[in-house]
Amino acid sequence: MIVSVGDVVLGIIGLLDIPKQGAKEAISILKSMKIEPVMLTGDNEKTANKVAQMVGIERIFADILPSGKVDVVRKIQNEGKKVAMIGDGINDAPALTVADVGIAVGSGTDIAIEAGKVILVRDDIRDVVTAIEIAKKTVGKIKQNLTYAFMYNAILIPVAAMGFLYPALAGIAMAASSVSVTMSSLAMKRWTPKRKKN
Repeated sequence: MIVSVGDVVLGIIGLLDIPKQGAKEAISILKSMKIEPVMLTGDNEKTANKVAQMVGIERIFADILPSGKVDVVRKIQNEGKKVAMIGDGINDAPALTVADVGIAVGSGTDIAIEAGKVILVRDDIRDVVTAIEIAKKTVGKIKQNLTYAFMYNAILIPVAAMGFLYPALAGIAMAASSVSVTMSSLAMKRWTPKRKKN
């Protein structure tokens, strides 16, 4: 920007968009998890390309209006991919709603927070990685517990039905099944996301 009074130039001010702290690290980890990062921005293409280059994003959609962000999300979904949209502004709210998972940054606008399915409490983009790790661990634990419960029932119900298992012992076995599933779930309290270990 050129600052002038009349025809006299007093100075030049240079402005540069910089990525959020931790953005480059978050993008690198997401790529290692086989997650493709995509940038959607209302900024011009030159600025978008510069910022994307700084953090390591290859796929960029620049000069995008809020409705255009929705179109891009749907386009990527039509490619057969699941979309997690991360945003913090009013312009991001429509796309957050359309995405498979809308992730709102807690320091953002109220409308973005309302639109998000996941809210990052801190203004740290690396928490996206933590949220994904927690989700994967939780789903894995649910599947593990269902497998244990199914195996327990598949083995003991026929045994009890054939009369080989005393009713009181069958009751104890069912209680033990519930306790083992509960203890398995509680074990997650000792688990720490990888990034938090560093």
